[in-house]
Amino acid sequence: MTSTPPPGSPFNPNIPYIPNPSPSGNGYHHHRASINSSFSFGPQSLVNSFVGANPLLPHPLALDPNRSVLPSSPLRSSPRAHRRTKGSLGRHPLANDNTDVFQDSGDEDEEDIEWGMIDRMRLWRHDALMQHLYDTAAFWGDKILSWTNDPNDAFWLAQTYFMTHRYSRAERLLTRPFSTKPPAVPFDLKGKAREPDFPPRLPIGPAAMVEVTAEQQENVSRLVDMSVVCRYLAAQCLVGQGKWAEATEMLGEANPFRNSGRSGPAVPNTDGGIKVEASMCNLRGLLMLKLNRGDQAKACFMEALALDVKCYDAFEQLVGGEMMTLEEEWDFVQTLAYKEQTPEDAEFVRLVYTSRLRKYKHAEEHALTRRRLVEEFGLSDNPDVLFSFADALYAQFRWSDCYAITSRILGLVAVHSPTMPLHIACMHHLSHLHSKLFILAHELVDREPESATSWYAVGVWYLTQKKWSDARTYFSKTSLMDPRFGPAWIAFAHTFAFEGEHDHAVTAYSTCARMFTGSHLPLMFIGMEHIVLSNYAQADEALNAANAMCDGDPLLINERGVMAFNHGRCLPRSTFHNRLGGLIRRVGADTPTRWPCSAPRLQSHKSRKPRRRLGRLRGSIWAPACASSASLKRRASRMSRCWRSTLAALLRWVS
Repeated sequence: MTSTPPPGSPFNPNIPYIPNPSPSGNGYHHHRASINSSFSFGPQSLVNSFVGANPLLPHPLALDPNRSVLPSSPLRSSPRAHRRTKGSLGRHPLANDNTDVFQDSGDEDEEDIEWGMIDRMRLWRHDALMQHLYDTAAFWGDKILSWTNDPNDAFWLAQTYFMTHRYSRAERLLTRPFSTKPPAVPFDLKGKAREPDFPPRLPIGPAAMVEVTAEQQENVSRLVDMSVVCRYLAAQCLVGQGKWAEATEMLGEANPFRNSGRSGPAVPNTDGGIKVEASMCNLRGLLMLKLNRGDQAKACFMEALALDVKCYDAFEQLVGGEMMTLEEEWDFVQTLAYKEQTPEDAEFVRLVYTSRLRKYKHAEEHALTRRRLVEEFGLSDNPDVLFSFADALYAQFRWSDCYAITSRILGLVAVHSPTMPLHIACMHHLSHLHSKLFILAHELVDREPESATSWYAVGVWYLTQKKWSDARTYFSKTSLMDPRFGPAWIAFAHTFAFEGEHDHAVTAYSTCARMFTGSHLPLMFIGMEHIVLSNYAQADEALNAANAMCDGDPLLINERGVMAFNHGRCLPRSTFHNRLGGLIRRVGADTPTRWPCSAPRLQSHKSRKPRRRLGRLRGSIWAPACASSASLKRRASRMSRCWRSTLAALLRWVS
């Protein structure tokens, strides 16, 4: 019995041509990437090959953007035939499509085959990858490629180089001229030498495709023109080298498959994995961020998640980076094509994504989501679900309860990226935990000095100690390490406000607002600074813009109330009573006694201080960036008895 490759390989090295779509028949073929197309690094030639394929024939898997990388699995065996032998050992688990990592399946029906030298070396390569012996995998993979000239072997050698951060070497392999005609292997199955038949050498270097002779053009192409997966990997290599423009050209400024008629959210993934097209859109979004094109980045991430709801990276960029407004992200996530793309798991994916959204609105829906994830799917001790609980508690000013849950999360996993800012925020707000914050910051710096969160924790500790200049230094370091780490930007601006540098604070908040267009907090803080400076027109403009993005933030409602007082516009007693009562009920039944200490007081701008910031950060990226709740309290000597009596009376009415 002969050994055959697993079905669905991303390459078909024995068919280097793509059928012509012309109705004249199947006798005429054109090359999938001619010498003319080689002058451009863009993906258009690959798209043309995909779109121009004969619709009567199956599409080459390497060109199909609706497939995942699963067909290019390293489990692919040799395309050469093997003889079956009774006395030989069974297949190694890595050579099976259904790899049993723990080897406990008990399946003894696997057919025995005789392995050749190439098969054995492929096994060595993949086993080395599994054991993280990347130099070993690259060494044997290089020999395999020299013998087979198989694009699948070339892809996995480039993948090995990428894993070891040898990006330029991987890029050269993927973009150099590549013969589409496999050479004859210079030995038989048992390794006995035979007369070699060496193919003519191809040009090398950046201009290699231009130097290919006319006789060689018929059977020469680049891997990036033969496979969508290879083009995606080549773009990642360019990103690793910091070549943003070249990577954008490799992927295309926009999704080249968008108008092909064979792509879109309604087109299902055929192998159960994640569409390469969605991954390419996600990488394109990251490139747009590098190039400071925020709107285009947002569109790319939205397209990536719409194409494949399993692409969590795009979701994290949109929601974790607050690129969408509150209602925009809710509507977008709820209307994704879950049932069309993952019929069996649609509801679970929707619930998991919903639990990560911000908690300013839809409180009942969020509570139901968490309950279902716990009761129906058994995720009561999952870090992401626990984070959703902690996020909701933090939005209710229940810092002690939130800290208990975040501590549980960090007990399960040493570091949980969404939880760390929230955990640091709780330690910042609770004064008896300041010493633990100091210890935590030291531990993070020792354990993960390359992580932006580690240095952010140091900055927050200095903020707690009111050492504004030192805190600003570490927040600046954090933003340089990770420009998309939102808490560092907002906290950096706070340090100026605390020092009374209001103009610098407004500038810093404005920068933050441009980077995180979906958050209302920078605009709200800009309005607060303008109130301090008595620039009421600018304050109204900023606060109204923030209210249009999120109208459920208690601090924002307070600031707008302050502006109403400054303009002499007072709300009727019943309106204010209902609004305040609703907010306190939303915060929680155990909060009214805490409310006077945590909520800012409605008062004249004359007694306002720049240190006055809400002592809570949302369970989003902004979580620990605000100052502590203690800074909210106005000194009693600066607060008139009239206003204290008024606030106490209002609270009694609500109770």
